[in-house]
Amino acid sequence: MTSTDQQTKAALFERCQTYVQQRIDTARQAMEAAQEAANSESKSSAGDKYETGRAMAQLERDRNAQLLAEALKLSQDLGRLNIDKSYDTVQPGSLVTTNRGSFFISISAGKLTVNGTDYFAISPASPIATALSGRKTGEVATFNKLAYQLVEII
Repeated sequence: MTSTDQQTKAALFERCQTYVQQRIDTARQAMEAAQEAANSESKSSAGDKYETGRAMAQLERDRNAQLLAEALKLSQDLGRLNIDKSYDTVQPGSLVTTNRGSFFISISAGKLTVNGTDYFAISPASPIATALSGRKTGEVATFNKLAYQLVEII
């Protein structure tokens, strides 16, 4: 693996970490805002309105707690990747170049651009990663009736 390849993987990994941290921060802030809203609901003569407002705030807090849990799991998944290793087959942590695009098998973070080149950060459990999994350079994987020729695996 060349130093440029290593720098690309490191940059992609860093962007994935930033993506996850943003999700964690957003979920935590939303949970705090929902909790503040629940706490600030004042008891009024319309008791049902008060209870409904508190229940809605609790539902919002619970939804954001779920989003936070998902983001923390993504962080754990990222932590298990070994980006310093060069891979012969497609597996978590590998950077795969095909005739139809480049994929970083890591977490589902979408399109990331490094040095003017677009990469797709995808989860190992995603359908495209499953189709590519275990394949070697030169092999072909089929996904959505399209052939993906593996050009390089790093």
